[in-house]
Amino acid sequence: MTTTTTLIAGATRGIGLETARRLAEAGHHVFLGARDLARGQEAAQRVGAHALVLDVTDDASVEAAARRVAEETGRLDVLVNNAGITGALQTSAEEITAADLLACYDTNVFGAVRMMHAFTPLLRKSAQPVVVNVSSGLGSLAAATDPDVRAEFAPTWIPVPVYASSKAALNMVTVQYAHAHPEMRINAVDPGHTATDFNGHSGPQTVEEGAEIVVRMAGAGGDAPTGGYFAAAGPVPW
Repeated sequence: MTTTTTLIAGATRGIGLETARRLAEAGHHVFLGARDLARGQEAAQRVGAHALVLDVTDDASVEAAARRVAEETGRLDVLVNNAGITGALQTSAEEITAADLLACYDTNVFGAVRMMHAFTPLLRKSAQPVVVNVSSGLGSLAAATDPDVRAEFAPTWIPVPVYASSKAALNMVTVQYAHAHPEMRINAVDPGHTATDFNGHSGPQTVEEGAEIVVRMAGAGGDAPTGGYFAAAGPVPW
């Protein structure tokens, strides 16, 4: 039986690390993406994964990571774009600058684009290629504009223009890639408000709960839908 090769960007802690642990436990050959090699090696050793130096904001780093995966496994079955930053989370709309958006988008949106550009040739070599883009309920236009949708699907919704708009952009990028690559299963997921270092451990969910939809979609293979936006409870309104 062929081992599933999986790469998780931004996987040294939180949801990314928990996803790496569970997929490695399920038998995946997991590349754990980390900007810092020492931190990546420490995290990988803890969960049975393989550290991979990867900075999604750096073209050369992404391309070097793709070369290593090609050399070691010859293909990629699952790509999880989990690298993300909050950006200018406490900055009001009045104070936001274009530079604030550029900094956040460089990781949350352009990072995923860099990864798709570099790893699509390896994904095409898989029998059942899967891409999971880790988004957020804050990226839902429906939740942002409809109080009823917000109450049901994003109960901890807050106005954060920089971060939320980056996730809305990632959602559209996800759909466009799904249209462009019908042979792949490409989806956006909303882990929900999860207690991690990312948010100062303020979320009501555990990291195990937050990782649930990421793990589920990463392991679905050819049975997964494509071009969708999902949380653990089901589809999220765009």
